[in-house]
Amino acid sequence: MSTLNIVMVEPEIPQNTGNVARTCAATGARLHLVGPMGFTIDDKKLKRAGLDYWSLLDITYYKNIDEFFEKNKGEFYFFTTKARHVYSDVEYPDNAYLFFGPETRGLSEELLLKFPDRSVRVPMINGARSLNLSNTVAIAVYEALRQKNFPELENFGQLHRYDWDTGEIKKG
Repeated sequence: MSTLNIVMVEPEIPQNTGNVARTCAATGARLHLVGPMGFTIDDKKLKRAGLDYWSLLDITYYKNIDEFFEKNKGEFYFFTTKARHVYSDVEYPDNAYLFFGPETRGLSEELLLKFPDRSVRVPMINGARSLNLSNTVAIAVYEALRQKNFPELENFGQLHRYDWDTGEIKKG
């Protein structure tokens, strides 16, 4: 089974983290929260944004980035507006770790300088500071999963009144 890892470094806004948690829960991605965080994990805004998806979530907490790197090894990719590579030009391997920084300042340049070829960006118009963090995470997650043909995700829905096999619309 393939695993995708989402790493939020020092998240500041509980609603963004809740939205990211919901994306991870709905896609089977693992969520890694690296402190210090700008809120407590029992924050009601965090819980509300994640809705009833918390039971589907695989989540690990770290007190800081050093603890994260002590406990995890793998292929790391860093999402930042400072990157020279476009996120969709990268082939994400199984068990990749996708990193995202704090909303107000992004990932530290010290960290990015350690991995310049693993830093990627989502293209934007000149003058736009950045996308919303939870939107960027969703873009990244779905690109990595698209490359693997959305493993273990349901790819087809069902209309309640339509029979896909016969093409007939049911009454009522």
